[in-house]
Amino acid sequence: MTDATPLGDDTATMTCPVCQSFFTPSGRKKFCSDACRRFAWKRRHQAPTAPVVVAPAGRPRQPLTVYECGACGARAVGDQRCEDCGTFMSRVGLGGSCPHCDEPVAVADLIAGEVPPEPIA
Repeated sequence: MTDATPLGDDTATMTCPVCQSFFTPSGRKKFCSDACRRFAWKRRHQAPTAPVVVAPAGRPRQPLTVYECGACGARAVGDQRCEDCGTFMSRVGLGGSCPHCDEPVAVADLIAGEVPPEPIA
């Protein structure tokens, strides 16, 4: 005869998937205790956590607000204090620098047609 354990013999030990301790199973038992069974159930049924979204490290953000000085009429992108006279400027709106002449231009001015594009010579 061989030394193999018979099929009905439950003397073999198992490892608990939660706490990694050895135990002797009885029937269809998979965990060493009720506490480990409850912990495994909670881990399976907990709400998935949302992944943390990290902004890609690309170009630095550029200022997008155009300001206009009430005293001298100068415009600047992103700076609230006038470089010419040193007073605080009022917000004109969303905009940026013109790609042709590099002057500050507000989007509202472009839509209204107040700032005609200068021809490039």
